[in-house]
Amino acid sequence: MKKSTSIVIALLLLCSTLLAQHHGAEDRKEYKEKIKSMKIAFITEKMDLTPEEAQQFWPVYNEYENKRETLLKEKWAEKKKNKENQELSNEEIKKHIENHFVTRQKELDLDKEYHTKFLAVLPIKKVGALYMAREQFKRDLLKKMKNHKQGEHHREGHPAPPAE
Repeated sequence: MKKSTSIVIALLLLCSTLLAQHHGAEDRKEYKEKIKSMKIAFITEKMDLTPEEAQQFWPVYNEYENKRETLLKEKWAEKKKNKENQELSNEEIKKHIENHFVTRQKELDLDKEYHTKFLAVLPIKKVGALYMAREQFKRDLLKKMKNHKQGEHHREGHPAPPAE
């Protein structure tokens, strides 16, 4: 348990260091790759995969992540298009909302498809650990990013927002 806690703390410290070093658009690809590496390490540690399980699991998971990223890009492109067209007709608004539901359904379908694929290579407890680890990593990362952003805001001469 101590090893597990130490690894989580080390990953969070690494994450905050990466956030502090991230300075612009030119670093986004490198930054994204570092976050991806941290996520893989975090998930691997939390799932406690055997070498055999890891060998079967990671290709399936990487395929899932690539497909998920494609869907997210579509989703962001649609959102960007909506922001750029503030003066939309009722029909255009209706179409954008319907597209949003279609995209969400695609995400759900992808999750269900890969849930079955994960179960084909891992026991259910480890699949459950995957879902919990992904959520925990996301929460921890968002918290670190929020704290980092508040620190930047404060350094720029603005008062820090009140603590929650």
